[in-house]
Amino acid sequence: MPDDTAETGSDRKFISLEQTDEVHAWMKSLGCSEEQLREAVNAVGNSADAVRQYFAAKRSGHS
Repeated sequence: MPDDTAETGSDRKFISLEQTDEVHAWMKSLGCSEEQLREAVNAVGNSADAVRQYFAAKRSGHS
């Protein structure tokens, strides 16, 4: 289970591929498959902002 964001404030800033619940939450939030999420994190790192930008670029055709 992800850390309490009220405590850390950083839980939504980074994507952890180690926690199944968190992977599923990110998949739902970003509208992607687990494979796509892992590909994005491998490409740009685990920063949520970088992963969002990665998907935005892919969707607009600027990969």
